[in-house]
Amino acid sequence: MADKIYIKNMVCPRCVKVVREELEKLGLPLKEVELGETSFTRELTNEELGRVRGVLEENGFELLEDSKQRLVAHLKTLIIEMVNTGIPEKKSHENNSDYLARKLGHDYNYLSSLFSTAENLTIERYIILQKIERVKELLAYGELSLSEIAYQLDYSSIAHLSSQFKKVTGLSPSHFKKIGEKRKGRLLTT
Repeated sequence: MADKIYIKNMVCPRCVKVVREELEKLGLPLKEVELGETSFTRELTNEELGRVRGVLEENGFELLEDSKQRLVAHLKTLIIEMVNTGIPEKKSHENNSDYLARKLGHDYNYLSSLFSTAENLTIERYIILQKIERVKELLAYGELSLSEIAYQLDYSSIAHLSSQFKKVTGLSPSHFKKIGEKRKGRLLTT
């Protein structure tokens, strides 16, 4: 029985919405639904937990029952939040590894080893990939300059952002933006 569950593959606000709606349909006593976890006002019975597991799997999610899986999922959630919304409680000049270790209450070397084993990539690489996805999203919106994006995502310079973007995508940010604009133009004319 549990009054809090951990969920794999919850990576965006839409995921939170889907999980909330599906669990409400089951009539469960929801307290809060956040990225990667859901809490209830009381402990769920084994039968209720089985229904939760089923509805999560139907929607592409997975109930995390192993403590190491939960820790990796929580780590991924913190990184996604860190990239997408910034880190208001991050101490000034605190690096990502210290922040993650502090938030999760574990030594960073342990977290790094656990994450690499579970995900087949380093935490640093995962952060880079998440940042590049966010850059792509912000470029597509077209509301911020590359300089503003670099600042928002804590890059040391536009050149650093551009170099990392090109390594990951094979395109420069400006080329990526032009491709997106051409696609939008074709969609509007069809």
